[in-house]
Amino acid sequence: MLRRSFATLLTVLSFSVLSISVSGAADGWTPLFDGQTLDGWSVKSGFATYKVEDGGVIAGKTAAGSPNTFLTSDQQFGDFELMFEVKVDDGLNSGVQIRSLLKNVDAENSHGGRLYGPQVEIESGPGQAGYIYGEATGRGWLSPEPQSKDKSVNQHDHFKNGQWNQYRVVAKGPNIKVWINGEMIADLTDEEIYKTHPKGMIGLQVHGIGKKKETYEVRWRNLKIKSL
Repeated sequence: MLRRSFATLLTVLSFSVLSISVSGAADGWTPLFDGQTLDGWSVKSGFATYKVEDGGVIAGKTAAGSPNTFLTSDQQFGDFELMFEVKVDDGLNSGVQIRSLLKNVDAENSHGGRLYGPQVEIESGPGQAGYIYGEATGRGWLSPEPQSKDKSVNQHDHFKNGQWNQYRVVAKGPNIKVWINGEMIADLTDEEIYKTHPKGMIGLQVHGIGKKKETYEVRWRNLKIKSL
C-alpha cells in the first residue's frame, strides 16, 4: 500500500513538473541571466565591475576614470519584448542598451570595443527614465520628450527612487515602446536607427563618473526576453 502511494505521488509530481516546463516554454519567455553566474555576458567599453549577488541580482559598480561600461549579452536580438527590474543609487545615470553593436573593436584601450545604439534610460526621478537615447551614435536623444524645455514634458516621476522598478520594453520594427511600473513612458518610431540597428546586443550600463572617488551601484534582476 505504501509503495503504491509513493508511486502515485511520484507520478503526480512528475506530471506537475512537466506541466510547468511545458507552460514555461509555451509562453515564449527566456531568462537572460541564470541567477548565479555571468555566463553568456561580456564586459565591454570600460572597466566598471559587475558581480552576482544573492537573490539572482546583477550588481554593477562604478570605477573612477572608466568610460561608460556595459555588460553585454553574447546573443543578439531583433524584435522582442524585454522585462527586467532595476534599482539605482541616487546620483548615478544608467541604462539598458537594446539592438546595440560594437565599433572600434581593435582600437587601443577600447576595452573590447565601443557599444553604440538605442539605450533605454535609467535614472532617479523626477527625470528622463524610460526615454530612448542614441548611445555613442552622435544623435543624442532619440525620444523627443527630453529635448523639450518644458519640465512637464521632459521629465516624470514614475521611477521610484531607492526601490525596484519594473521595465517593459517592446521593440518591433522601427518602433520601441517602454513602460515603467506599468506606465507607458516612450513610444518612439525611428526609421533611421532601425536601418543601422535592426538587431544587436542587450547591454547593462554602468555610466562613467569621471574622477569621482565615490562609488555608485546599479542592480538588475528578473531579466527575461521573448522574441516577437
